[in-house]
Amino acid sequence: MEDKKQPKGLNISAKSFITSIAVLLVLMVLTYALTFVIPSGEFQRNFIDGRETIVPGTFTEVEGGISFWKWLASPILLLGASGSGTIIAVIVFLLVIGGIFNALDKCGLIQYMLNKIVHKFRTARYRLVAFVSLFFMCLGTFIGSFEECVPLVPLVVALSVSFGWDAITGVAMSLLATGCGFAAGISNPFTVGVAQEIAGLEMLSGIWLRAIAFVLIYGLLLAFLFFRIKRLEKKSDFVIQNQDSVFVKNKKMDVAIIWFVSVIAIGILLVLSSSFIPFMRDITMPVIAVTFLIAGTVATLVSGLKTKALLTHFGNGALSIAPAVLMILMASSIKYILSEAKVLDTLLYKAMDMTSTLPTWSVILFIYLIALIMNFFISSGSAKAFLLMPLVVPIADICGISRQLCVMAYAFGDGFSNVFYITNPVLLISLGLAGISYGKWVKWSWKFQVCNLLLTSAILLFGFAVNYN
Repeated sequence: MEDKKQPKGLNISAKSFITSIAVLLVLMVLTYALTFVIPSGEFQRNFIDGRETIVPGTFTEVEGGISFWKWLASPILLLGASGSGTIIAVIVFLLVIGGIFNALDKCGLIQYMLNKIVHKFRTARYRLVAFVSLFFMCLGTFIGSFEECVPLVPLVVALSVSFGWDAITGVAMSLLATGCGFAAGISNPFTVGVAQEIAGLEMLSGIWLRAIAFVLIYGLLLAFLFFRIKRLEKKSDFVIQNQDSVFVKNKKMDVAIIWFVSVIAIGILLVLSSSFIPFMRDITMPVIAVTFLIAGTVATLVSGLKTKALLTHFGNGALSIAPAVLMILMASSIKYILSEAKVLDTLLYKAMDMTSTLPTWSVILFIYLIALIMNFFISSGSAKAFLLMPLVVPIADICGISRQLCVMAYAFGDGFSNVFYITNPVLLISLGLAGISYGKWVKWSWKFQVCNLLLTSAILLFGFAVNYN
């Protein structure tokens, strides 16, 4: 059975790392080639509360292009560009998480925790799958968590392997579920919240259709998960790890788990507060990083690990995840190259210009498509909202499409492709940690993405038919 090797700590698989680097290099070359084909141009920008917003109707052709040496150095140069703070935060975040998880693994706490869960749920594992998937979808849909869920992905992958399944199932239960919830966006402050603010709508307005979409998408996800699990369990080498062994309780480990879970719960509550405390939205990643640092440190010390050993394992863990930094920088360089060459605005302008020739009902699907395309280059949901919404809202108004439906199309286009596009650093890191090549992930997940695309398109057309507001 593929992907049956249980990950230890957080280590980037060499095969998945090389594959990702090769694909990203090809994308960088193709992007550079595009800068010679597509004319350069730009929109005028306004800055509202420090955030950049495009001014519709101001596109003009300008001198552009990017030199070869600047293209070659783009993964480093982007660290000095506008918006680089988020990239730096992601890098620091992952190094902290890598260090803590290695310490948790070396002290035996992760394995003990997995054995305990397998022992308790070995006869109710399908119920556990449904609960875990729902938990991650809720994190995405209610508080807009995505990058913050990376630390939990290796745990779910290890849990999946312990039940005799594979790493792909674990990533689907965690990261894919988070992406699905993020896109459904019942109250996602980073996509729906920002987009509604730009569109002049009240936060949480139109929630009924997004809630229906959440339920339907959750059902589709479970159908794919259960189908895969049943196929894996029919294989001759299927076996649940330690299912026949007697689980021996360890009081010290149990106390360590209580500490770990309690501190993590406090962190989740702090992140939940971002739904009604605006300034918390900008620091959710640091909050999660600090939370895991405290939770992991306390838990490992309580389990019996010495301070010197903790520091050694933390350093080794951070070092083992260092290759992820290169993947993050290369993936992020795609947008930097297009922006520096002044080509990104041209792509937006040409896409918007095409809507004038489309039937009214299809415009909402075209807006969905534009968001899907732009998400390949710009992974940040809120940044994309400030770029796209000022352009698509006037088009929606002219075509008689409600702004609420426009927001939903944008949220769909932003969220689902986060767990499919190789330019999304979070996906690359999660696959690397799980030891899954990007090709294997695409081979399985494209079917879900196609079914989900059909489902969400149908939801948008339904919203158009009932004049969803």
